[in-house]
Amino acid sequence: MGKDKKNHSIEDIITYHNEKMSSKLCAKTLCHYRTSQKYIRQYIKEEFKSSDIYLKDLNYAFVIGFESFLRSYQPRHYQGKIGNNAVMKHIQRLRKMVTLSYNIEWLDHDPFIKFKSKLIKREREFLSKQELNTLAEREIKWERLAIVRDMFVFCCYTGLAYVDIQKLTPDNIVRDIDGNLSILAKRTKTKTKLVIPLLPPAFAILNKYKGNPKVINGDCVLPVLSNQKSNAYLKEIALLCGIKKNLTTHLARHTFATTVTLTNGVPLETVGNMLGHKNLRTTQHYAKIIDRKVNEDMRMLSEKLAKEEHESNPMIKHKKNHTLNQDYIY
Repeated sequence: MGKDKKNHSIEDIITYHNEKMSSKLCAKTLCHYRTSQKYIRQYIKEEFKSSDIYLKDLNYAFVIGFESFLRSYQPRHYQGKIGNNAVMKHIQRLRKMVTLSYNIEWLDHDPFIKFKSKLIKREREFLSKQELNTLAEREIKWERLAIVRDMFVFCCYTGLAYVDIQKLTPDNIVRDIDGNLSILAKRTKTKTKLVIPLLPPAFAILNKYKGNPKVINGDCVLPVLSNQKSNAYLKEIALLCGIKKNLTTHLARHTFATTVTLTNGVPLETVGNMLGHKNLRTTQHYAKIIDRKVNEDMRMLSEKLAKEEHESNPMIKHKKNHTLNQDYIY
């Protein structure tokens, strides 16, 4: 009759998940799970006036209640409420733990069966060639900002994520079969092998810091600051350079994929390999961005040529606010 069956709780699956997945997930992903688990506990405390509930009591109402709680909750370290996609990520992590409960037979139903995620697709920002040159050439007298700027530019020319450049050591700088220097490493997030040829701007930055004590000791190739400080200092650097985009350490990776490689004709498959993508569809997102940029650039070129044609050819009737492919008389 099931009376001898143990009823497991939310706390049981949280503990089980963290113990079993600690060797499979990277430290950053586990950190994200712990944040989600903190919100789950807070929701249970406020909604059910309890520190824990049984897994068998989970239902669709619990899921939409948790979603509502997240959308109205305002963390202390945020300036505003949690965004839609962040809410969906927290629910996604809860769903993975609940699915684990179902798979190990701690739960006999799926409370998420009627729930649908509502992710909002956002375009990934990247620096244009002009913005990247402005950033790289800007003279910065404050050492802390100069170090972060150089780290960011290095990432723009290598495609490395912050966590990967933080772990990079001189042992990861090797010569390929042609004798050229390359980065040979593993991507922390996916454990995929990375082989990235060193472009001249990246090589110049490595040379700049080869006398740094940390680099001499073999601890790193660049004296990287913490991710939090780096992102904070990048806001100051953006102001200094007149860049209005939200500079983050990860935006450098997007810049490598678009402005540095795909725009210059590097094949999609090669870019995907250098970025450490397991699936080519992930890289194709950048190709769509480039396609739109090409269309925008060609539209501007067409408008410029049309204007020049109107000004130089008296046989063409000029109309105010003319549009492309109109008002042409040959």
